[in-house]
Amino acid sequence: MDQLVSVGASVETHVESARSGLSSEAAGLSLRLFGPLAIVRDSVPVVLPASRKLRALLAYLTLAPHPVSRSRLCELLWDVPNDPRGELRWCLSKLRAALDEPDLRRVETEGDAVALRLADIRVDALEAAEAAAEGIDTLGLERLRSLLQLFAGDFLDGLELDRSPHFASWLTAQRRRFGSCHVAVLEHIIGLLPPEADEAAACIDKWLELAPFDGRAHTALLENLARRGQIGACEEHLATAAELFHSEELDFTPLREAWQAIRARHSTATPCARSVPFAATQPSIAQSEPEPAATRRASLAVMPFAEDAGVGGFRGGLADGLTHDIITRLAKLRDFFVIARGSVFALAEKNIAPEDAGRRLNVDYVATGSVRNLLGRVMVEVELSEVRTARIVWAETFEHKPDDIFIVLEDIGNSIVSSIAAEIATVERNRALLKAPNSLNAWEAYHRGLWHMYRFTRQENELAQQFFHEALKLDPTFARAYAGLSFTHWQNAFQRWGDRDREAALAFESAGHSLLVDDRNPAAHWAMGRALWLRGDQDGSLLELAKAVDLSPNFALGHYSLSFVHSQSGDPQSAIGSSDHSRHLSPFDPLLFGMMGARAMAHARLGEFSEAAEWALKAAARPNAHVIILAIAAHCLALAGRQDEARNFAAAIRKALPDYRADDFIATFRFDRDAEALFRNGAKLIGLN
Repeated sequence: MDQLVSVGASVETHVESARSGLSSEAAGLSLRLFGPLAIVRDSVPVVLPASRKLRALLAYLTLAPHPVSRSRLCELLWDVPNDPRGELRWCLSKLRAALDEPDLRRVETEGDAVALRLADIRVDALEAAEAAAEGIDTLGLERLRSLLQLFAGDFLDGLELDRSPHFASWLTAQRRRFGSCHVAVLEHIIGLLPPEADEAAACIDKWLELAPFDGRAHTALLENLARRGQIGACEEHLATAAELFHSEELDFTPLREAWQAIRARHSTATPCARSVPFAATQPSIAQSEPEPAATRRASLAVMPFAEDAGVGGFRGGLADGLTHDIITRLAKLRDFFVIARGSVFALAEKNIAPEDAGRRLNVDYVATGSVRNLLGRVMVEVELSEVRTARIVWAETFEHKPDDIFIVLEDIGNSIVSSIAAEIATVERNRALLKAPNSLNAWEAYHRGLWHMYRFTRQENELAQQFFHEALKLDPTFARAYAGLSFTHWQNAFQRWGDRDREAALAFESAGHSLLVDDRNPAAHWAMGRALWLRGDQDGSLLELAKAVDLSPNFALGHYSLSFVHSQSGDPQSAIGSSDHSRHLSPFDPLLFGMMGARAMAHARLGEFSEAAEWALKAAARPNAHVIILAIAAHCLALAGRQDEARNFAAAIRKALPDYRADDFIATFRFDRDAEALFRNGAKLIGLN
């Protein structure tokens, strides 16, 4: 590749360098998919036959993560009555001639499958995809400049196939994907440069060309011009941007407010050359409202799912219904900001690409998906991506037999909602962990608190409390931070890390604050339900926990807590059902040990000691299982007649707590009389009485 350009070089120079790289590539083989497809061997372009399908096949196989069947390739590229397999064989022979070496076969065929082995080939699109997976926001300036050189044009520029709808859909998706990556690279280069730098200005111009409705791009340009003292140019650009946004019925208010803040910082510059007319009409497509830095929370747009034309009997409603259900269920979690259905459907009707929609709506994440019915199976594919980095955070395919299509879609919808919520929480937590504690906003401090809370040690619990207090100091209306604080006091009481009565009162008080702030938040009712259980009010506890899952059926912790309460003195069958449902909703939940432990106690109360022992062992095997979970395992194993295993757990408990006995176990929970007698008998069998 050409040498990296110096600071101050224009984007046009970057692109020209990438183009010239085809003739100056180092010895070896390289493949260019940005711009017109090209293969270069030892700095000499490889001449390919004038076949569009040959190029399409090469590109598709290059990006395919696994070998592809010949039938799939024929379906993808050929929609003709003649034998497509003959044409496929011809294309593969030409690819071998272009890619293979005398002692190295890069085009591999095994049975019906075809794959390319490109480990020793430099492929621009694969480099970009790898950087996006790594995280554009984690890369340094020189690496970003190198990536920028790769984008010599659109993905497979000029390549279109007639009568190949599947390939056309794939091509559109890839162009959107890499276009979003290109924008992310530009944005992060700008963020690492001085705002007034010439290179920053050139990158901003390219950013605006690729994403003309991205408010951050316009804000970056205004800041750049203002720092140069070009206030008049700022006003002119703002007037043009206002007309552009209003023509698309987009909210211009955030950009106008951003300009007012920039102008205030540069108030000593040249007076404004002209005033900017602002339309008073409200647009129909709303953006995510800009939040103060201290109270900013994650935001998500779920774009309408695409529906395959072959979905018999469901065209025009199934995918839209699933999208609506997912948006509603995510919004009911009240964990992060979810764009309303009307806004995302309005953008989709304008054929706005999901990545572009995410930037227009000023959200952090975009979820996209498709619904297909193939050979008697419903298949739903979903992808969650981070807007500013173009990184795919999570992708999954769900398949079910369409026995009852509505039950199937509800089940798939539950899985999608839980997965999206969990993945966003993970990304936000990891981002918060990388920041200095004194630089966190309320949302980040809350997620730092969760990370410490789920470690389940006394010291980590104290750290969690500190972060929750910090979050509430920054945002006193943060209901989930109050719920988290309540849980830390609940843990202090439950684990005997503090005075039980005092900590129970503090758990109740914090839960009450959470409800006062947002009584529609399921986490607030969850916190209150657990606090009432600590106070011995089982009926009140069950009412609050039922309210939590009624407000948000996908709130896994609500279902788990219902299982927890019922497993001790309520209905053990209900405890088992709630435990199973909580694990279905959140299969990797940090409280998974509790979900399994509750089921174990429910089985024990039903006299199903073998099942109780197995579930208790699963709970104890979780890496963050605490000593109370080990005690559940010891008692259940003893009741199942597995005395040696039970005594091993008893020894582990006594090592941590030398004076631990049956009274401590019984006092931890709120068993009914029969359950208490049952577990005391188990303790007697292994000497814990």
